[in-house]
Amino acid sequence: MATAVLPAAAALPGPAAPAPPHPPPGRASLRHMPQLHAALLKSGELTASPKSFHSLLEAAAASPAQLSYALRMFRLGPRPPLSAPSYNILMRGLIRAGHAEDALHLFVEMLGTASVCPDQHTLACTLKSCSRMRGLDVGRGIQVYAVKRGFMVDRFVLSSLIHMYASCGDVAAARVLFDAVEEKGVVMWNAIIAGYFKDGDWKEVVEMFKVMLEVGAPFDEVTLVSIATACGRIGDAELGDWIGGYVEEKGMVGNRNLVTALVDMYAKCGELGKARRLFNGMRSRDVVAWSAMISGYTQAGQCQEALALFNEMQVAEVEPNDVTMVSVLSACAILGALETGRWVHSYIRRKRLPLTVVLSTALVDFYAKCGCIDSAVEAFESMPMKNTWTWTALIKGMASNGRGREALELFSSMREANIKPTYVTFIGVLMACSHSCLVEEGRQHFDSMTREYGIQPRVEHYGCIVDLLGRAGLIDEAYQFIRSMPIEPNTVIWRALLSSCTVHKNVETGEEALKHIISLDPSHSGDYILLSNIYASLGRWKDAAMIRRAMNDRGIEKTPGCSLIEVDGTVFEFFAEDSDHPQLKEIYEKVKEMIDKIKMAGYVPNTADARLDVDECEKELSVSRHSEKLAIAFGLMKLHPGATIRLSKNLRVCSDCHSATKLISKVYSREIVVRDRNRFHHFKDGSCSCNDYW
Repeated sequence: MATAVLPAAAALPGPAAPAPPHPPPGRASLRHMPQLHAALLKSGELTASPKSFHSLLEAAAASPAQLSYALRMFRLGPRPPLSAPSYNILMRGLIRAGHAEDALHLFVEMLGTASVCPDQHTLACTLKSCSRMRGLDVGRGIQVYAVKRGFMVDRFVLSSLIHMYASCGDVAAARVLFDAVEEKGVVMWNAIIAGYFKDGDWKEVVEMFKVMLEVGAPFDEVTLVSIATACGRIGDAELGDWIGGYVEEKGMVGNRNLVTALVDMYAKCGELGKARRLFNGMRSRDVVAWSAMISGYTQAGQCQEALALFNEMQVAEVEPNDVTMVSVLSACAILGALETGRWVHSYIRRKRLPLTVVLSTALVDFYAKCGCIDSAVEAFESMPMKNTWTWTALIKGMASNGRGREALELFSSMREANIKPTYVTFIGVLMACSHSCLVEEGRQHFDSMTREYGIQPRVEHYGCIVDLLGRAGLIDEAYQFIRSMPIEPNTVIWRALLSSCTVHKNVETGEEALKHIISLDPSHSGDYILLSNIYASLGRWKDAAMIRRAMNDRGIEKTPGCSLIEVDGTVFEFFAEDSDHPQLKEIYEKVKEMIDKIKMAGYVPNTADARLDVDECEKELSVSRHSEKLAIAFGLMKLHPGATIRLSKNLRVCSDCHSATKLISKVYSREIVVRDRNRFHHFKDGSCSCNDYW
């Protein structure tokens, strides 16, 4: 099975004016503004009628291109005496054009003009300037002025104040004002919801909307965009579905922003079918809509679909942004699609997309998860800014690629840079210790979590310590560590112990671990397989068969081994003993050639890793058709001589495939990189980066 993954403000109308000798200016006539201005002056209409002046001023101020002309008209005259509406028109124009500070200066100028008094619209504009500038202190001063002048009864001013406090991060102050208002309009509700939205308090956004529904408060499409987005963030599919039905019933599907928010909501709630139907039905899709759908596929683990959609986005000639690229790189990282990810990195450079911390971290994570740790380090070192997640991504990448010592050195550098580690950082640190048999260092770092950083260990950290001790052969110590844990051990903890028992052929503790696992999760096939493998490795075939029969009796099916390999921008998928590939005959012939060659180099098949439901003579054939061997054979067939073969596997590499791959790398002079469920194996010249410690 294969999937291709490489891509190819309208002007506000002015107040009604007496019929001038020329029609009021519109967009088409803005270039004729000087002529119209001159005609109104000649007729005397401009100086005699404030409404005519305001109409002309607003038409000019509505266009950023004509804003300087509006300012000259305002300053130089001739014109009627200045009034609050004149200032308000210019302030609105300046804010629209992104000059919030200049709008604020106009307000200060008004305060120094004895003949002009600010009105409620002036205060609303001034507060909007404060919102854009994040000028909380100035906004508080405006509130004091509003109290003194008696404007606090005006709902327009109150809404602007609530929006100002919310935009500047003081949501508590916004809420106090909001709660004090008895009759709240939709603008006011939207302002407070926007505050919680900006603060990332998704739960409160949803709760506010539920209150709106209870009291029958009016809401609009702006409200629904915020609520749909919040539902996606907290996974409230029920309310999100209600919004989707409401939007369809009220005929709002033409609102692209709203439909995009619904696509994002459904995708984040795992309702990818509904998300895709909405997405497909959109008349026009901007980069936000494409990014939302691609992100949904990536987060759901449907990475091939994510990359296929990215390909469609390229065909549709929609320019991706940094948010799109984060999702695409994440999909490439999960699939191990190195060439596609490299193309994405090249695209980022060509288009000069902003290298945000999030995008740069995604690049580091992508290269690390594709086994290219040197490229990950290069991406890390070229970043203009790094945060905790960036450091953590590289530490975890080094850990999983067998560079435990380097991961710990990087952690020391992180501390020297005064970057505070999180609980996730310590998962990476403990993984590094576990994969590199750094037992004493692991114990020290585990103890330092609480002692130095006040981070209480979570079940993941306890699992890392169990794995650390178990891998090192300290099975009894690992078991006693579990028994002394202050939290109840879960299946992850017991599986770490069982996995170690498999490596060290410890039957008794393995049996004990499986009992605990079955009591918590009796349907996971991998647990039974691990104990069965212990029995098989010791030649206890009857016990191994008994475990397999117990699986059959309980209707538990073994998860099939699956390996992915990227060739020429296409990801190919292989299953153990595959029977569905169009080139199956050629692949099996290549496998036979491969096995014959490595046998001459000393390979002896380990039939303990074979299926138990076949005859002894068929077990060797069974292990030769494990998914990674098929993928490696395909890579030898399709990749140019000397090219590195890279594949990812859904299960832990078995001992037979590990031994075989070491010899394949030597016989064929190939570097082979295998990412299994736990870590990376870099095979070269007959040895593995894990030093046979996995």
